Amino acid sequence: MSIFQHIINHKINSITADELLKYASQFQISISKKEASQIANFVKGKKVNIFNERERTHLIGQLAKITNEKTANEVNKLLSSFTK
Repeated sequence: MSIFQHIINHKINSITADELLKYASQFQISISKKEASQIANFVKGKKVNIFNERERTHLIGQLAKITNEKTANEVNKLLSSFTK
């Protein structure tokens, strides 16, 4: 894994709700403050490698359970944009 990937993963695994809302806005992805808080609390400290498709897919599946399918898909778009 490259240093760039380590930095992105670290940021994702320690993201705050406000940061998540900021990134979502930048990428025109719609999530609510409540959803951003739920997502940030859930991913905090998970050590997920978003560059690993299996890990990212598993994370999105778990997020769908705590938010909803639409929000999980929006988060997946956001995470995918960081991996390109």
